[in-house]
Amino acid sequence: MEDGDDWLAADKLDHLLACFCIAILVAALAGRSRHAFLRRRSVVLGSIAALVAGAGKEAGDEIGLWRSAGASSKDAAADVLGVLLAAVFLSVPRRFWPSSRREIEVVAEDSIV
Repeated sequence: MEDGDDWLAADKLDHLLACFCIAILVAALAGRSRHAFLRRRSVVLGSIAALVAGAGKEAGDEIGLWRSAGASSKDAAADVLGVLLAAVFLSVPRRFWPSSRREIEVVAEDSIV
């Protein structure tokens, strides 16, 4: 499939956005779970789900489930980039935003008003 498979083809953006959205959606769902172990690992679970979906799509391309010339390493790279962007997007707020009401109360008590 590498012939005619440009790095900047429209389907690369599709792969990137699909994996980004899958990772965000699964992480959001896991983050709302009543189980603490799922909430703590929501970013990892979202990333794994998106990578599995991307790998499944490429496997389907290779065996001919969809009209395509086969699996593409460039599509897989776009999938990985989408997952990495989602992981960064999901991890940055955790570093800078208070994660609990208790942290908000402590900050409020320490501030000069």
